[in-house]
This record gives sequence, structure tokens and C-alpha cells, in this order.
Amino acid sequence: MPIIDLNAIDKAPLRSDPFDFLVVPGCIGPSALADINGDYPEIERAGNMNLDDVRYGPAFDSFLEELQGPEVAERIGRKFGVELGECPVTTTVRKFCEQSDGNIHTDHPSKIITVLVYFNPNWTEGAGQLRMLRSPTDLEDFAAEVPPIGGTLLAFRRTDHSWHGHERFVGERRMVQMNYLRATRLALWKQQIDRFGTRTMKKALRALGN
Repeated sequence: MPIIDLNAIDKAPLRSDPFDFLVVPGCIGPSALADINGDYPEIERAGNMNLDDVRYGPAFDSFLEELQGPEVAERIGRKFGVELGECPVTTTVRKFCEQSDGNIHTDHPSKIITVLVYFNPNWTEGAGQLRMLRSPTDLEDFAAEVPPIGGTLLAFRRTDHSWHGHERFVGERRMVQMNYLRATRLALWKQQIDRFGTRTMKKALRALGN
């Protein structure tokens, strides 16, 4: 039985203010969500983790296989009017947020579509909800705010004005991020350099705080 509700993706409206994005609540059902959370990676620190660097169980592995598969690429691509089937994909997983997370940004130009899937059983915090922003400087000027509730899928088109961010939150915030990338060597190399630099900077900041 499929884990990801493809029909829910089809039915979700594509919004264009302030850039193209869609929000799909309940994209993963309660039973599958519980199984995935039971097999969620063992992560003890903040930051996005590469899948090769974490351990996880079969339910989480099955979810990843579907998420990164051709059917999801076809449905997401159809919504945004782009062909994603041949695009390279990168996927990371997160369990914790720290004080330095949530800064306003647009994602790296190597990315075409960013897909976020949340796994938090509930969310009562005002902070930590991703905002689709109209401004690179004003976190309050947002068109939508997405609570990271388990089973919610959020996808958006990367542009020079796809500003997004969230209010500071420190604590557990479960999320998988998948990116469809432009198939150029330079873009892939640059993204890897940027990711390494981000991890190094965060490690240095944590060390200074100890």
C-alpha cells in the first residue's frame, strides 16, 4: 500500500503569491506516519543530516524510496509544469532545530523544486512554522505560514525571490528535505561546497557556545 497520497498532491492548489508553492496536509496517513516515526533516524544534534550519516528502520526507508521515486517526481513536476524525472535528487533529514536556524533565504540556485515533509506528531508552538515571504528582510510580511505537522508536504519553486524562513525555535522539529537539482556539474559541486561550509560554521558556533 502506498505511503504517500499522490491524489492529495494532485488536489492541492498551486499558489503563486509570493512564488509558486503548494501545501499538502495529510499526505501521509496516521498509521504510516506512526510507523515512520518509530523508524526515524537516530539523530542527537541540530542540522540537516545526509542519509549516509544516519541509521534508520525499514518504514523510514520505504518512505524515502517512494519520496525519491518516479511517481512523486511526475506528480510534483506536473503541478509546477516542469520535467523532474531526470533531475538529480538530494535528500537530507533533520530532527532538531537550534537558535541559528530559520534565517530568511531563497535556497541555492542549483535547486529547481524543494520538497519538505514533516513528521512531528503535533505542533503547538507559534515559532518554527515555515513562512512564505514577500521580503528578504521582513519575517512578518508573509503570504502563508505552514505548521510542521506530521504528514504535511510542502513544495515550492526556487527563484530569486522565493524567500522563506521561520521564527526562532529550539527543540525537536522532524523534517525530511528533498531537492530536485539542475543537472550541471558546477551546480552540484557548488551545492556540496555550500553544504560543507554551512555544517562547518554551525559546528564552530556550537563550539563557541560551550
